Amino acid sequence: MEWAGYLTAAVAGYLLGSIPTGYLAGRIRGVDIRAAGSGNIGATNALRVLGKPAGIAVLAVDLLKGLAACWLAAPSVDRAFFQHAQPAVGAREWLAVVCGVCAILGHNYTCWLRFKGGKGVATTGGVFLALAPAATLATVACWIAVAVSTRYVSVASLAAAVALPLWVGWFGGSTVLVGIAAGAGLMAIVKHRANIRRLRAGTEHRWGAPRSRPPPQEAP
Repeated sequence: MEWAGYLTAAVAGYLLGSIPTGYLAGRIRGVDIRAAGSGNIGATNALRVLGKPAGIAVLAVDLLKGLAACWLAAPSVDRAFFQHAQPAVGAREWLAVVCGVCAILGHNYTCWLRFKGGKGVATTGGVFLALAPAATLATVACWIAVAVSTRYVSVASLAAAVALPLWVGWFGGSTVLVGIAAGAGLMAIVKHRANIRRLRAGTEHRWGAPRSRPPPQEAP
């Protein structure tokens, strides 16, 4: 039954992560967030399109999805499948890892929106806040420092994607956890490829800067 427990953990983590928070927040306001701003359903675009309260709410819920996968879903699966058995050493930690990784995949490739989701930064933060809290707080500090100094949210997110596995290793995380952090970071970088193109072209939106408006069209 051990395989059934891990399979259930994977499905539970994925479905929890797949909740399209930004899309739902937009729908409540009568806006399809995929057709506005950058077109992404993450917190940054929600902030840009829906305003600060909605953006903060989306960020919080996306982060909580990662936390809940590790702190709620994984222990529930443990109680349901392993309570009458003696699990292998570290099995409970592995359940949290499986739930967390699948929550990130669910957010990035949600089944509710044809497998097109967010970039996974907030949900990854929630997962690693549960699995490696010290490394995550150090990464958040890195994100804040880069965001404040550059005023590019995308640059801060890319820096955090690189910093996370380094901090996990620095704070004594296992080789497996470092590898998972590196994989999550690489996934975030791939999801930011449009931002990278705009950064190279000099057209990426800078936090706090007014958005350029299209010039008025001449009357026919």
